[in-house]
Amino acid sequence: MTTPAPIERYGIGPRMSQISIHGGETVYLAGQVAKAKAGASIREQTEEILANIDAHLASVGSSKARLLQATILLSDMANFDEMNAVWDAWVPEGNTPGRACYEAKLNRAALGVEVIVIAAR
Repeated sequence: MTTPAPIERYGIGPRMSQISIHGGETVYLAGQVAKAKAGASIREQTEEILANIDAHLASVGSSKARLLQATILLSDMANFDEMNAVWDAWVPEGNTPGRACYEAKLNRAALGVEVIVIAAR
């Protein structure tokens, strides 16, 4: 019988962990939303979220250059271009992940965008 790959968890809360790492190699981040900039423009919310993603990935030895997949939820698809302007300036050329973006009702009216990523370590 083989031993299951280990799972590391960071930022463990009663409902979720901020970061989970499977097998020491694949990093899963919880959905990231703006906290300081909730209610601000989509540009400002996206900038805060991407900075948080940078910090979380760096804390476990990864980076945006190692992104594998991103899922972006927008409360209104009319904000797609505004979010993409920030995303396109942030994501490293030649290292763009697989990505999906769709409209979803987020859990607070002040939130306009949520980003979920998976990265290699």
